[in-house]
Amino acid sequence: MEFDGLFPLTEPGGVRTASPAGAASAGFTAWSEDSPLPVRMRPASIDELVGQQHLLAPGAPLRQLVTGTTPMSVILWGPPGTGKTTIAHLVAGATDRKFVAMSALTAGVKDVRAVIDTARRERRAGGPPTVLFIDEVHRFSKTQQDSLLAAVEDRTVTLLAATTENPYFSVISPLLSRCVLLTLQALGDEDVRRLVRRAVTDPRGLGGAVTLTDEAEEHLVRLAGGDVRKALTALEAAAGSAAAQGATEIDLATAEQAVDVAAVRYDRDGDAHYDVISAFIKSMRGSDPDAALHWLARMLVAGEDPRFIARRIVIFASEDVGMADPQALLIATAAAQAVQSVGLPEAQLNLAQAVVHLATAPKSNAVTTALGEALADVRAGRGGAVPPALRDAHYPGSRGLGHGKGYRYPHDDPKGVVRQQYVPDDLIGADYYRPTDHGAERAVGERLPRLRRIVRGPAADARPTPPGADPRPTPPGADPRPTPPGAGSSNGPSGDGPKANDSGPAAGEDQP
Repeated sequence: MEFDGLFPLTEPGGVRTASPAGAASAGFTAWSEDSPLPVRMRPASIDELVGQQHLLAPGAPLRQLVTGTTPMSVILWGPPGTGKTTIAHLVAGATDRKFVAMSALTAGVKDVRAVIDTARRERRAGGPPTVLFIDEVHRFSKTQQDSLLAAVEDRTVTLLAATTENPYFSVISPLLSRCVLLTLQALGDEDVRRLVRRAVTDPRGLGGAVTLTDEAEEHLVRLAGGDVRKALTALEAAAGSAAAQGATEIDLATAEQAVDVAAVRYDRDGDAHYDVISAFIKSMRGSDPDAALHWLARMLVAGEDPRFIARRIVIFASEDVGMADPQALLIATAAAQAVQSVGLPEAQLNLAQAVVHLATAPKSNAVTTALGEALADVRAGRGGAVPPALRDAHYPGSRGLGHGKGYRYPHDDPKGVVRQQYVPDDLIGADYYRPTDHGAERAVGERLPRLRRIVRGPAADARPTPPGADPRPTPPGADPRPTPPGAGSSNGPSGDGPKANDSGPAAGEDQP
C-alpha cells in the first residue's frame, strides 16, 4: 500500500525496517526513473533542503536530528509539502541507527509494541539504536499514543513523528512533553520557484528536456501555495503534455491545460494587486455584494495572502461603515480571527460572509472624517494644555498643583452627563464628529446635539469652519495603497474617584 503517496509499506502492519549505516533503501523504496517527480527530486542531503531556514542553523534541532548527533525524539508539524517526509528520508539515510517507518493509517498498538520489543532486545544485545518514524501520528488514538510513552521516555526508540494537525490538540500531552516540537512553515514563493527550476534542469528530474516560460513558472508557483509537492506534480504533468504535443517548451497555455486551472492575471507585487483590492473596496463601498464577491474570489484564486484581505475588511468596517452599523467592526474582526485560527480554504467562507455584510450595511464615513479633522488640528499645532480638572490627581502633591480641582464625576448625576470642559481652550466648540442619518447613526445624530448642549452649556456654539476650508476633507486612508492613519489609544481612567463637589446638573441643563 502507498504511504504518503511516496513510498510503499508492504510488510505486515504497515511497518518497514532498514538496516543501520545507510542501507540502500533506508526503510523506504529507492526511487527509479518512473517514480513521481517529487520523489526523484527529494534532497539527497540536508544541504539540498530548501526552506525551513529557522530550523537549519548550526546546532539547531533539525540539523542534529538529521546528522544523528543527539538522540532526541521530535514531532514535525507543518502543512503538506513542507518536507516532513523528506526529513524522514534524510534521517534514514544519514545515521547509523536502525530506521523503522510506520503509517498511523494502518498500524495499531500491536505493531507499535512489536517494534519497541525488538528495539529493546537489540539494544540489550549491543545493537544499534532504533529510530521509529510515524507519519500522520495525529491519527493514532490516545491508547496508541500511550503505548509509545515508556519507550520514548527511556530512549528505547527515538521517535520521529509527522503531523499536519496542531499537536497541542491531536497529540497527548505526556507524549508531547517527551518530544521536541519543530514547526515547519509553508515554503515561500521563491523557495518553490528554486525547486521548480532545479527539477527542470536536474538529471534526477526533467534533465533539461523541456524549458519553462516565465509565465508558466509563475503559474506553477502560485498554484502550489507553498506546497512544493503540488508544484512538482503540476510541472511533471505539464512536461508530459508538452511532450505529447512534440514541444520542448512549457508555456502558460500548456501549464493551464495540464492542471486544468486557469491562470489569474494578478501580480501581488504590482499594479494588479492594487487595482483588484481597490475594486474590491470600492465595490463594498458602493453596496454591490456581487461585485465584491467577484474581486474577493479573484484574490483568493490568485493566492493573495488572506491576512491582507482580512486587514482591508477590518479597516473598511470603520472607514466606510462606521457608526451606521457598529456590528460591522465585530463581524470584520471575527472574520480576521477566523483566518488566523481556521486558515484556508475554510476561512474563505468567513471572509465572504463579512464581505456580504459590509457591502449591504448602511454606510457612513463620519468617523473617518472626524478623525481626519482632529489629526489636521493637532498637526497644525492647535490644542493647548489639558484642562486642570482633567489632569491626573492620584499621586501625592497633585492636588496642591490644582490637578483634578473642579472635576465633576458624570456618574454622580442622574443623567450620567454633566457640564464640563473636556477640550483645550483653543478647541472649545470644535465639532469633529457629524453623524449621518444612515442606519444606526441616525439615533446617534439625534442624541449628540443634546449631549453637546449639556456638556458645553446652552450658550456654546460650534467652532465655525475657517473661510475657504472644506468642512468635510478627504477621509484619511481613502487610497488602499498608503497606510491609513492610526488613531491614538486612550490611557484609560486616571484613577480619580467621585468628588464631593459633584452635586448634579447645573440649572438649565438639557436631558440627554
